[in-house]
Amino acid sequence: MLDLNFIRKNPEKVKEALKALNTDAPIDEILELDRRRRELLKAVEALRAERNTGSKAIGALMREGKKEEAEAQKKRMSEIGNKISALNEQLSQVEKDLHEKQLWVPNMPHPSVPVGPDEDHNVVVRTWYPRGETDVPQFDFEPLPHWELAEKLGVIDFERGVKMSGTRFYMFRGAGAALHRALANWFLDVGVNEHGYTEIYPPFMVREKAMVGAAHLPKFRDNMYYDAEEDYWFIGTAEVPLTNMFADEILNEADLPLKFVAHTPCFRREKFSAGRDVRGIKRVHQFEKVEMYQYTTPETSYAALDEIVSHAEDLVQRLEIPYRVVQMCTGDLGFAAAMKFDLEAWSPGSGEWMEISSVSNVTDFQARRVNARFRRKDGGKPEFVHTLNGSGLPPGRVMIAVMENYQQPDGSIIVPKVLRPYLGGREIIEP
Repeated sequence: MLDLNFIRKNPEKVKEALKALNTDAPIDEILELDRRRRELLKAVEALRAERNTGSKAIGALMREGKKEEAEAQKKRMSEIGNKISALNEQLSQVEKDLHEKQLWVPNMPHPSVPVGPDEDHNVVVRTWYPRGETDVPQFDFEPLPHWELAEKLGVIDFERGVKMSGTRFYMFRGAGAALHRALANWFLDVGVNEHGYTEIYPPFMVREKAMVGAAHLPKFRDNMYYDAEEDYWFIGTAEVPLTNMFADEILNEADLPLKFVAHTPCFRREKFSAGRDVRGIKRVHQFEKVEMYQYTTPETSYAALDEIVSHAEDLVQRLEIPYRVVQMCTGDLGFAAAMKFDLEAWSPGSGEWMEISSVSNVTDFQARRVNARFRRKDGGKPEFVHTLNGSGLPPGRVMIAVMENYQQPDGSIIVPKVLRPYLGGREIIEP
């Protein structure tokens, strides 16, 4: 949530940022509700002060034997009490409306974020190739997309997945299921043993308040799965429960940064991607992801952003898959991020750069929603933490990159060296 004081003091700056973000938010309505709220608070405070003074006067009048004047004063105080109750009801409604309007205001982009209306204005920061190439590696045969490889190898069953659950569902089988599991386990082991994260196994269903806290509601309501009977929302990423771990808590500065990693299923309706990536497993309703998450102090969050990006890069480099780091422009930044970088792996069979990780500094945007704060070592008033999240990595999408980059002319797939211990030493996947 954006600081209301910031909106109040910088309305035009916020509106300009909204234009750069290629979105809209009810800023004028927020300002009017804020004005009305402060007006009501002032009126209530004035009436309470008058009631306090009048209540003291009643006692003095009674001691002086001025019973009639005391009774008149009591009646006056009762009328003031009714006015206070009526104003409090108005105030409660105004505060509720104000809060709901604020939930639609996105985070403000960092000043260094490139300005542009859409993904075509994103900036490639760097590109990495396994053997020092200067362009994407070339094959001496026509590389196949992962869905054709999967059919030949029998590692993904699209037909039966659709038969059971409909479009955008599938089943891993045999070596495909094993490879998917190996990737997830390896991501976790590196994250915990080498990158310094603590593994978390969170709930996969949360209350609405948790979704609001993570800034996934109300903006993305239509893209989520919901169980109305139990009031459970199915998470689209482990970022949701990880954001809510320290809701309404005050952490110690000495304990920061806190670094967590979690492997969870993710559920998304994919309504916004109708007609896109309908083949294969790139864009589906159910998938898995290993998520990296950090709580930091405000002054260290951008260093933490670089660190999380480097951790994601480390994984892709060890897999020896070509990738590039792309900085998102304002129009492709998303709702909560102040700065975001994507890692895109090269998919030779599909002939495209495919996003496999998105790393964001959300600053204090989520912390304000969940009221997650910390206190400095030297004391003082609690401050909001900064939170950061990044994919580290999604095994399904990385599996696409592995299959397409490691394919052989006969349709077999070489298993990357780092994954072989997780597959019982297996070096190749054949039909």
